[in-house]
Amino acid sequence: MAYLLQGLVAALLLAGAAGAQVKPFSHRQHLALKLVCTTCHQSVLKSTKAEDNNLPKKEVCASCHTSVLIPSAPKVRKIDRFNHQLHAKNGNIAPLLRAAIAGKQYLDTRTPAHLETTNNCAGCHHGIEQSENVASVSVFPLMADCLVCHNKLDPPFSCEKCHNNVPALKPASHVEGFMDKHNRMKDSLDKSGCATCHGRKFTCLGCH
Repeated sequence: MAYLLQGLVAALLLAGAAGAQVKPFSHRQHLALKLVCTTCHQSVLKSTKAEDNNLPKKEVCASCHTSVLIPSAPKVRKIDRFNHQLHAKNGNIAPLLRAAIAGKQYLDTRTPAHLETTNNCAGCHHGIEQSENVASVSVFPLMADCLVCHNKLDPPFSCEKCHNNVPALKPASHVEGFMDKHNRMKDSLDKSGCATCHGRKFTCLGCH
């Protein structure tokens, strides 16, 4: 029995040690070292395509870390055309987003967090400076962020400018049965965020 218990303890310790080796990536800890985003994401300033892999190179991480685990490719996103090089030249857009929200010109009910930033990248990737686990929280821009500057776009008639598979673009609220539910007046559907996808001139009578 004692041998069984010793074996179980040893197995648990080994499992704990193995699990401890893989830690969630913390942007907060790295930015606290006064690193700039392009120290690690070196390809961003020359990236002109949405499919570009702008994850850090292993040799960059190896300058500080003896062991690193980097995904071979970034997660697939729903945007098909994007130019980091061009957008990086605009600097920090956080003040523009704050002004749009204050002026009630922001086309989403969700308000981006942490817009009091001087980090040029955090204007779009809001919350990145506080992120302790990049895999668990989305730090990518909302579509309403893009429409603050790209205000000549007129969704849904211009979706193809950035997206290929337009029919697959659905907000989290559009779950199964949404088409039936959103017609029920008694459900008091919040329509304030509909303009993000349906356009600034959106009215219910446009479809009904």
